[in-house]
Amino acid sequence: MIIASILEIVSLGSVLPFLSVLIAPEQVFQHEYAQPLISALTLREPIQLILPITILFIIAVLVAGIVRLYLLYVMTRLSYAIGADLSINIYRRTLYQPYATHVARNSSEVINSIMTKTNTVISAILATLLLVSSILILIGIIAVLFVIDIGVALSTSIGFGLLYWLVIRYNKKHLKNNSQIIADQSTQILKSLQEGLGGVRDVLIDGTQEFYCKLYRNADLPMRRAIGNNIFIGGSPRYIMETLGMTLIAGLAYVLTQKQGGMVAAIPLLGALALGAQKLLPVLQTIYSSYSAIKGGEFSFEDVLYLLDQPLPEYENQPTPIRFDKEIKLTNLSFRYNQESPWILKNINLSLKKGSNIGFIGSTGSGKSTLLDIIMGLLSATEGDLFIDQQPIDNKSRRSWQMNIAHVPQNIYLSDNSIEENIAFGVSKDKIDHQRVRKVAQQAQIAQLIEQWQEGYQTFVGERGIRLSGGQRQRIGIARALYKKASVLIFDEATSALDNETEREVMEAIKDLDGEITVLIIAHRLTTLRNCDKVVKLDNNHALSVGSYKEMVNK
Repeated sequence: MIIASILEIVSLGSVLPFLSVLIAPEQVFQHEYAQPLISALTLREPIQLILPITILFIIAVLVAGIVRLYLLYVMTRLSYAIGADLSINIYRRTLYQPYATHVARNSSEVINSIMTKTNTVISAILATLLLVSSILILIGIIAVLFVIDIGVALSTSIGFGLLYWLVIRYNKKHLKNNSQIIADQSTQILKSLQEGLGGVRDVLIDGTQEFYCKLYRNADLPMRRAIGNNIFIGGSPRYIMETLGMTLIAGLAYVLTQKQGGMVAAIPLLGALALGAQKLLPVLQTIYSSYSAIKGGEFSFEDVLYLLDQPLPEYENQPTPIRFDKEIKLTNLSFRYNQESPWILKNINLSLKKGSNIGFIGSTGSGKSTLLDIIMGLLSATEGDLFIDQQPIDNKSRRSWQMNIAHVPQNIYLSDNSIEENIAFGVSKDKIDHQRVRKVAQQAQIAQLIEQWQEGYQTFVGERGIRLSGGQRQRIGIARALYKKASVLIFDEATSALDNETEREVMEAIKDLDGEITVLIIAHRLTTLRNCDKVVKLDNNHALSVGSYKEMVNK
């Protein structure tokens, strides 16, 4: 930036001697500053000065232009590199946030910040770099104009500066309002897209296409109008200033021609001032439009900074799994989401032995899933403690404990990849253990079905597993959990979409697993838990009872 501003001074400063040589070479030939060049080139006639001065002028202009172009290239690359860092950092920090944080907010806000608002920030970063660069160049141009003519330079810089300041004052509030509209409505646009496309089956059945189109239109139109307004506010002063600049140059031309020396003396000075004004106005416009871009992205900036402030967990690297040899113990454990919400769990005391199969049953809202979320370390107890072999699980040890756990939820998430990649979820394709994939598929009672398909384990499942039935998705989820080689398997109503025969086969396969594996199962049907060593029943009044399967059937 500094080099570009210096070269801009050189290229502008060379205009005066260049025009002077063209009009009156004999005057320049006699000037003391020209003597070193005349001696070096052994020039004898004033007319001989025109060619070297012209070449020097062209070189100065070319070098200044090349450096300005390279500066723009570097600033653009830097801005987008910073944008990539911001986007990756937000995504990383968001993925590391506690489960309770994810439950409490809409994913549209985060996705919009990662994808859309970081682009606004990139534009603002580039605008900031252009602003700094333009200010340095502006200082250089004004300095040259002051050398040429103090009065003209002073009136020009103060006049144009004041006009831009007035425009900034007038548009400041509009830019801020537009910034908020853009930040808010871009999130609403993504939300309407997710809801409309995510529930497309219901949209088609209910015929609610126009409702979602209206939601989208009501967010998209104000946002695009605000973006358009900001573009207009950022670019419009240029045309006013260019008109005023031409008027000023015309006035200066008249004044200078009336002075001693007439047109011959005026043309070099007028040419230098005209070029100075021609360079000054775009720089002033760049400063103003950069300021407009920064103010126009203010609220997107705030949202991005908020997500960048998300704390990372206390562990830095992937920890080693915590030892689990004896039991999972809950002591006086209670949970609620906040001070205003009711207690979901109250004074739970429970011991779960390693290697046992434990079933959990209870009416809707009794806290079964919440209890297992606490055992998995997804939620932290409001009161009481979770112990693994008498070691308390806290923020530092939570990730080490989770490395022992594999989870099969009721709604299985499947990526739009092959069945093999979905079973070995999160494992690089080149590191997948193909034999293990087939083994766990057999244990989950889905291997026979997969092997009937033409592509076998390379069959693509479609977005969110849309090409598979609910039962097939759940069996892939069970195979995924078994692939992890975890010492604790947690099934959160994972067999609810299976028919009775398939459920019986899956539960028999789970029963036959390594005796060192602890299995925790939430079920709606008590019969699902017939193979469990112990059944835990939770009631809506926070009561807890523990017994064998037969005892629970008798109750």
